[in-house]
This record gives sequence, structure tokens and C-alpha cells, in this order.
Amino acid sequence: MKKITSLLFVSMLGGALTLGSYKLFLEDENSAPIYQTQEKQQKQAASFISNKFAAGSNAVNTDFTEAANKTVHAVVHVKNVAVGRQPRTLREYMSGMRGGRAIQGAGSGVIITPDGYIVTNNHVIDGASELEVTLNNNLTYKAKVIGTDPQSDIALIKIEAEDLEYIPFGDSDTVSIGDWALAVGNPFNLTSTVTAGIISAKGRDLNEGDSKMQSFIQTDAAINPGNSGGALVNTNGELIGINTAITSQTGSYIGYGFAVPSNNARKIVEDILEYGDVQQAILGITGATLDPKASKERELSISQGVYVASSADGAKKAGLKEGDLITAIDHVKVRKLSDLTSYIKTKRPGSEVDVNYFRNGEEKTAHVKLTKYETFALEVAGVEITNADENYLSNFGTDSGVKIIRSLSQHFEIPQDKFIIIAIDDQKVSTINDVKKIMNQKNNNEITKVTFRSINGQQESYTFKP
Repeated sequence: MKKITSLLFVSMLGGALTLGSYKLFLEDENSAPIYQTQEKQQKQAASFISNKFAAGSNAVNTDFTEAANKTVHAVVHVKNVAVGRQPRTLREYMSGMRGGRAIQGAGSGVIITPDGYIVTNNHVIDGASELEVTLNNNLTYKAKVIGTDPQSDIALIKIEAEDLEYIPFGDSDTVSIGDWALAVGNPFNLTSTVTAGIISAKGRDLNEGDSKMQSFIQTDAAINPGNSGGALVNTNGELIGINTAITSQTGSYIGYGFAVPSNNARKIVEDILEYGDVQQAILGITGATLDPKASKERELSISQGVYVASSADGAKKAGLKEGDLITAIDHVKVRKLSDLTSYIKTKRPGSEVDVNYFRNGEEKTAHVKLTKYETFALEVAGVEITNADENYLSNFGTDSGVKIIRSLSQHFEIPQDKFIIIAIDDQKVSTINDVKKIMNQKNNNEITKVTFRSINGQQESYTFKP
């Protein structure tokens, strides 16, 4: 009996030990963690969200003070002053002519050298009799125009000063969508003001098909009246663009601003300083942005590029012809026509570029030498002209004539791409050299007869006095 009792006691003790061990070791690992694991997961999730939020907060709260301090004193206020003549008759006096000085317009400018060279927009200084530049410390200087490029809306002016703070040029080609950017300018005639935003888009063209086509940097940094000619800078305080335009129905900022890329502006400035004018290169094609919906190239999964409508100069010599589809230049992707023109504007005549294109489904490369875009100011008629290719002239139903780029006089506005000049003094002209030759042979007091042809085929002649 004692032996049975002992065996029973040992069995009960073993069972207790087994149950205790299970409770202590196994159940703690398997059963109890049902709620403990959920709590741990929640803590981990909270920690993860907290860490991500902290990282996000750091990204949002990027410190712009260094970039602002580097640039705010290098952006100036530019005032365009027109000096009117005094009234010469009682009628002029009664009509309100008073003469004196009047503000024609105002904008901003960017100091790019310590000795006072300033980049601004051409439309800010256009038509000025005098220019006044006010620094951020309220010192005012007279400025002179060094050179302009109306097509790119860039102008270079200078003040006589030394040891000025300036903004170095950055590389606008390395700018990416989503990068932070600061717009520095003088809106509403205030001293330099800084606003922040991001690069919203690149390669924006505001006038598709226009000969003044450009490739703008788009930003949502607030740009208001008076910001024109101001600086768009990166977080290192480097100049990546010259603020030029806004899209607005009211004239004030609504979320979109546009800047000329700094690489384009720098090239224009260097040309003006070295050559006295802008050395504009051309590839030698006319073309249009690819429409993937109407393109046979969709079979090759090509959705972006520029179709060649006609070729001349270096492009023709290199083998490019009508129907070719350009997809890249110097390994830089070409999505649309403004990408192509913007890249070429960073080059000079005589430069060579590699053009990647498709012809009949096969990819090819052409080595093209860029030629000079030549213009001539026919001042007697108040127009600037350039050579026209066969494709352009065919729109007017003729095989000769010169293209009108823009009007030089507010009193004789000519719609763009609606008229060409086909003769001067009844002599047919096919190039601007023909025009130069005729004009160089004229006396200073001779009248000039200019014959225009409209896109409808009508011809009209006008006589201009010198």
C-alpha cells in the first residue's frame, strides 16, 4: 500500500512539474503572446510611422536660410524711365503733354559679377531712356544696356560699382522635377523678397509653333509683378533660371511661374560680352512634335520626338531629311520641338552635335555642324528679317523672299508668319544678303519701296522715307 501511495505521489508530482513547465515555458511562448504580440506589433507600427513622419518633417522643413542669405542681396530692382520731350505747341500742351520723366516699367535683375553686370528680362528695359537700379541696401545707380536678345527675353545691363554680392550660374540641365527652388525678386516695388517652391516641370513651351519658341522651367514658387528678371535659384544658392512670366488671368500669381534656364541665359551673356551680339546657332530643320496617336512610330513603342518637315544647311549635309524622327541630341532626349530648340540655343555656330533619329523603323545617328542664324534690321521699314527656307516660302506660294521675324516699330505692327518681303525697290530678294546689298547702295535721303506678300498670295508695296 505504501508502495502504491509512493508511486501515486511521484506521478502527481511529475504531472505538476510537467504542467508547470508547460505554463512557464510553452504557454508563455505560444498562448500568452496572442495579446503580447499584437501590442508589440502596434508599438513597432507606431515607431515606424513616427520615424517616417520625422523623416518627412525633416524633408519638408528644408533649411533655405543659407540659399536666401547668399542671394537676397544680389537681386536688384530695375526701373525703366522714359524721358518725354516738352510740349512745343499750345495744342500739345492742351493735349496733356508735359514732358519730364515717367516710369515706363519696373522689374528685377540679378547681379552676376562683383563689378556690376546684371541680367534681367528684355521686356523690363525695352524702350528705356534711362535705367535706374536699386540694390537691396537702397543704394541707387544709373545703368546702361550692354546687349539684348528679344527672342529669349534676356538683357544684360551694367552699373558702375565694385565688390557687389553676386549669384553664380548653376547648371540648369541637372535640375529635376521636384527639386526645391527659390524665387528671388522685387515684386510690388519691395526690397528683395524670397519665396519657395519646387520645380513643377521642365521644357515648357508657352507658344507652340512660334519662332520664339523656348523651353522654360516651371515652378510653383510665388512670382508676382516685379519679379520679372529676378533669380530662380537652387538650395545651394546657384542661379538656375531667370524668372520671366506667369500664367494668370488677373496678372497676379495663381500657381505657375516660368523661368529661362540658366544655361541659355549664360550663353547669351557670354555671347554679348565676347561678340557684341547673340551668336544663335541652328540645326537646319523645320519640324513638329510627334503626335503618337497619328504616328506609325507607335508600332516601335516610340511616343516622343520631333518629325523633320524639311532640312537645310548642316542638317541637310548630314543626311537628315523629311520624315525622319529625331529622338535625342548629344544623348539628351528630345520629347518635343521646344526641347530641341532649347538645347540648340546653348550652342554656337560651328559647334557639332550628334543627332539620333529613326528612319523607316531603323535608328541612325547624324553628325551635324550647326550654322549661324542670321538676321538683319531693315530699320527703314521697322522690321527684322532672316532667311526663309523652301518649306516656309511654299506657304506663301513663292520661291523667293525673306522672313519677317518681328516689328521694330510700334507704329508698324506686322503679324508674325503672315507676311514676307519679296522685293525692295522692285528688285527681287531671296536672302538677307540681297537686302543688305540693295540698302548699302542707297543714299541716306532716298526713299525705299518695300513689297510685301501675304500668306493669301496678295502683294502690296509701301514707300518709306529715311
